[in-house]
Amino acid sequence: MMAEALKLIALLLILLLIYKLVFSRKTQGAIFEMHFKNGRLTQHSGKIPERFAKECRAIAKKGKLTCVVRAENTQPVSLHVSANAGAQYIQQMQAAFPKQQYDTSNAAKAH
Repeated sequence: MMAEALKLIALLLILLLIYKLVFSRKTQGAIFEMHFKNGRLTQHSGKIPERFAKECRAIAKKGKLTCVVRAENTQPVSLHVSANAGAQYIQQMQAAFPKQQYDTSNAAKAH
C-alpha cells in the first residue's frame, strides 16, 4: 500500500516536471516581437522603434513574407528573424535594426 502511494507521488511529480518544461515560455528576454503573414503585420508586442517597424513592414510587404521578427534582451541585444523569411530579407532586416539604440556598453562609457 505504501509503495503504491510512493509510486503514484513520484509519477505525479514527473508529470508536473514534464508539464513545466513543455509549457514554460521565456518571455522576459523579448524586447519586442512582430508577426508577419503574407507581408502584413498581424500581431506585435513590446516597444518597437518606429523607423525600424516601418522598414520591416516595407521589407515584409515587398517579399510577401510570413515570419516572426524578435529582439531579445541579451548582451548584446540580438535580432532573430525566422528562417522562412529567406536570407536576403533577413539580411535587410538585420541591417535596418538600430543596434546602437540598445548598446548599453557605450552608454555606460559616455557617463
